[in-house]
Amino acid sequence: MRIAVVGTGYVGLVTGACFSEMGNHVVCVDIDREKIEGLERGIIPIFEPGLEDMVIRNHKNGNLDFTTSIEDAISDAEVLFIAVGTPMSEDGSADLQYVLAVAEDIGRHISSDLIVVDKSTVPVGTADKVEETIYKGISERLAKAQSPEEKKALESISFSVVSNPEFLKEGAAISDFMKPDRVVIGASDENAMRKMKELYRPFTMNHERFIAMDVRSAELTKYAANAMLATKISFMNEMSQIARRVGADINSVRHGIGSDSRIGYSFIYPGCGYGGSCFPKDVNALNRIAIDAGYEPKIIPAVEAVNANQKLELVRMVTERFGENLVGRRFAIWGLSFKPQTDDMRESPAIVIIEELVRRGAEIRAYDPEAMKHASEFWLRGVEGVEYTKSKYDALDGSDAMLLITEWKEFRSPDFSEMKQRLKEPVIFDGRNQYAKESLERDGFEYHQIGVS
Repeated sequence: MRIAVVGTGYVGLVTGACFSEMGNHVVCVDIDREKIEGLERGIIPIFEPGLEDMVIRNHKNGNLDFTTSIEDAISDAEVLFIAVGTPMSEDGSADLQYVLAVAEDIGRHISSDLIVVDKSTVPVGTADKVEETIYKGISERLAKAQSPEEKKALESISFSVVSNPEFLKEGAAISDFMKPDRVVIGASDENAMRKMKELYRPFTMNHERFIAMDVRSAELTKYAANAMLATKISFMNEMSQIARRVGADINSVRHGIGSDSRIGYSFIYPGCGYGGSCFPKDVNALNRIAIDAGYEPKIIPAVEAVNANQKLELVRMVTERFGENLVGRRFAIWGLSFKPQTDDMRESPAIVIIEELVRRGAEIRAYDPEAMKHASEFWLRGVEGVEYTKSKYDALDGSDAMLLITEWKEFRSPDFSEMKQRLKEPVIFDGRNQYAKESLERDGFEYHQIGVS
């Protein structure tokens, strides 16, 4: 099948690469010429395990191409995926300017039948707006048609707008796409639904994961899924706050409730709060969708409020131990990305924690396997007193304590003897509760966990 994917971020590039892996011819489009030229040379703009090899292999065999011309991509496509960003507006709603800009381009250049797929996370009703925008572009071209033949060609164009929300986890996006839990398709056109089922068949042939529904239900499904997962995280983080204050151990509580099959162990690990490109944005967008529909939600805003508060929990633990004035103190930070296996720092708890510690006068020595370049050049650019080190152990030198923020694999079994030698004081604040408390305390560490008094 001939496919165009507009946008080469996490969603667009993974989508294009995985479809090309199955033998489709895919053209990925981006207005950033430098990014496109880099992709043609095999330079991948994001860190995602397995993505680089897949992109290079399929570009080399001719299944995957890159261009800055959406007109060229549309002219040869049967299916076009819109996978551009939908950043959060000031009121919490999703900003659709980039999605609708693509729709305008489609209206200006569409010349044959096309299935347009909203892959970006978009509010309910976006497919209608995309459809209206494309129709408007075609209508304007009809009004300017110079000949009966041109007019007839434009009038014969047929297109459908489909919703196909993505459920990719950064750090496991390739696996999620190639072996999906589910493929949700919202369409009102039977032919479009049939075409989408054919396209996804190689990914679902071993297990039937294809879920067909109407467009608006598909649009809402993505927000509902992310809001549910975010709710589980915030609920457990709120329980950790209670546990610490009443003298309980949240790790034991987690075991106690996770054994209930109705609850399960997924997403009930206490921590520093969630971040990334999806949960914060989607929770706020769903809140805005509800308000715009005339309903004032109670759970959704509480989920985000708990999460914002949780990002300060490690700071509270540090100031309880060292005092509010941290002038002259130095802290080692292990982990900057919002989760392991990605260099993405969007809404990362590390940003809030580091800024708060620096505001109190502390110096920071930080290490992350992948995210330090993004941190120094963008997310923490201009924040005084932050130094980036070549290794996790170098970050410990002369530090009063180590704060674990992101649970990268290389942090799971460190050399605690070396840590003890390098730290000024053997103090650990574990924002992911991944070490054995009894063992560390036996070895002379002062060990602080989330949700443990």
